[in-house]
Amino acid sequence: MNQLKAFKFLIGTVAVLALIVFGVYHFGTKFIADEVMGQVAAELESTGQLDDLKKEIQNNPELRTFIEEGKNADSSKLPFKTKEEATRVLLKKFDLAEINDIQVKVRQGMTATEQEELLTKIQSKLTEEEMLALKALAYKELFK
Repeated sequence: MNQLKAFKFLIGTVAVLALIVFGVYHFGTKFIADEVMGQVAAELESTGQLDDLKKEIQNNPELRTFIEEGKNADSSKLPFKTKEEATRVLLKKFDLAEINDIQVKVRQGMTATEQEELLTKIQSKLTEEEMLALKALAYKELFK
């Protein structure tokens, strides 16, 4: 009888831990996405880098064409539509060290070669639909 109680206790503990992990994952990614996007947006606006980024995109035909592919994307067919959903997908495809490394490189500025390498790395880990969804989000954020 004691073994049955111990087994029930173990199953209950595992179930509670599973719910906690799910909650942290579900709500944590939303929180992380909001925090990261908020920090990046505030930093870009306060330093004037957002305008520089928009100008760079406008002056670089390849980059402008790349991002504009998301302009007319059918959102009903995209695998994600919000920054939070995109963050969840990216967290599944990239580990935190990779994401942090990308963020540091972007903040410090990247050469054209480094930008191409980063784009190749991202494209290698995402499907075409996920890339289109990212382009659509980037287009909305940059040209809203």
